[in-house]
Amino acid sequence: MTLDTLPIIVGAGQVNDRPGDPASGLGPIDLMAAALRAAEGDAGATLIDDADFLGIVQQISFREIRDAREPLATALGIAPATTLQSEGPNGDSPVMLLNEAANRVGAGECRIALLCGAEALRTAAARAAAQEPGRRVDATREAAQRREPSYAQQYGLVAPVDVYPLYENALRASLGQSFAEAQRESGRIWSLFSEVAAANPHAWIRKAVSAAEVVTPSESNRPIAFPYNKLMVANSSVNQGAAFIVTSVGEARRRGIAEDRWIYIGNGAAAHEPNSPLQRDRYDHSASMAVSIRKALELNAVRPADLDAVELYSCFPCIPKLARRLIDWPADRPATVFGGLTFGGGPIGNYMSHAVASMADRLRSAGGTGLLFANGGYATHNHSIVVSSRPIAAATFPRSYDFQAEADAQRGPIPPLAREHVGAAAVESYTVLYRRDGSPRAGVVVARTPSGERTLAHVPASDGETLRQLVDPGADPVGRAGTIVAGDPLREWRFA
Repeated sequence: MTLDTLPIIVGAGQVNDRPGDPASGLGPIDLMAAALRAAEGDAGATLIDDADFLGIVQQISFREIRDAREPLATALGIAPATTLQSEGPNGDSPVMLLNEAANRVGAGECRIALLCGAEALRTAAARAAAQEPGRRVDATREAAQRREPSYAQQYGLVAPVDVYPLYENALRASLGQSFAEAQRESGRIWSLFSEVAAANPHAWIRKAVSAAEVVTPSESNRPIAFPYNKLMVANSSVNQGAAFIVTSVGEARRRGIAEDRWIYIGNGAAAHEPNSPLQRDRYDHSASMAVSIRKALELNAVRPADLDAVELYSCFPCIPKLARRLIDWPADRPATVFGGLTFGGGPIGNYMSHAVASMADRLRSAGGTGLLFANGGYATHNHSIVVSSRPIAAATFPRSYDFQAEADAQRGPIPPLAREHVGAAAVESYTVLYRRDGSPRAGVVVARTPSGERTLAHVPASDGETLRQLVDPGADPVGRAGTIVAGDPLREWRFA
């Protein structure tokens, strides 16, 4: 490849919309348009009018907008030759779009690519509450509940916040950490996120908090799903948009875009877990995450030690905990350039657009090489890519980012489901789900039968002793024996 054909990010824009009356806030189309115009201004050249590719992260805050491509193009007054909306509002979507744009620009298939996304969840919630006083909107949970309840959902594993604790609790046991040690790690990582957000003008919450504040339940930090409190989960109550513009070195030169705006894009790698969280081989490791991160580094001939900055997706602590171990990233070094989904903001699938924009800002000011690792779904989707303030010699375009076969080859056997098992079993992982007042709503146990099958069991709120044992900081339940008994309507867990 010649230098002229290399794909680069030349503009990045971010928008936070927080009027005094949330119901009067901008919708997602207006947020996307504003973010793209900010990105164009950042590049210092007219780019939107001449764009021939428009990529959008699917939004869910305004359900009536199923496909944002035509409304956004109309709002911008453009008619790009190619438009693409991500298949779902998944957290890996912005990195997928960046990878797509880099491949198309590098192959000469397009000159200027506009990539963006936005969620107006704060506005949507305020308008819903005005129509139905007292109603609280949980967009991801409501989207899942609109589908036919699955076996997992019947037992309480509905939204991502219900599922990720399975990874957290299994990982803690696998590492041999005590509950206190694992929480200290989570608190340290999240406290550093808050510090980055406090210094980032684009973050939603700009207040640093201590590690102790993160992990200690309180009136303002209520428990959500054991062991996660409010300050440890994605904050989706935001109105945020972000965008970035990709072109080639040659096109940037022709348009007079200053070289100090250029961020070189490397090759990326994607792989995914089975869609159902019960079809995972294990909960203390993700083959698709490992393949995504390691292949992205390998394709670009970048060693972990070469990385100057990273964005390790942070919907819940288990994800950056798993990811940082793959690259030996210290827990006392920030794993974000934006501020994390709690403090930077958690606009459903579009968080990584903010991370891309913030990574561009970081590398422009300090130079170096960065890794962007995105995760989506229920620890399902993984996409990683390398970017740099310098040309990446090993990167070639176009290059496939599909490494599913490698991930599948590394994955262990998936245990069969025993949906109706009654009798002896052992805890594989678990969580306790909480009401808004902090009281336990129910416990969920993922268990293995004596023959190795996987099954689920319920712990009702009335079974205080079993719930107490599940959250006992001095006695890890993972691996403990018990019995699943018939219940009405759900089978229930009893410790031996």
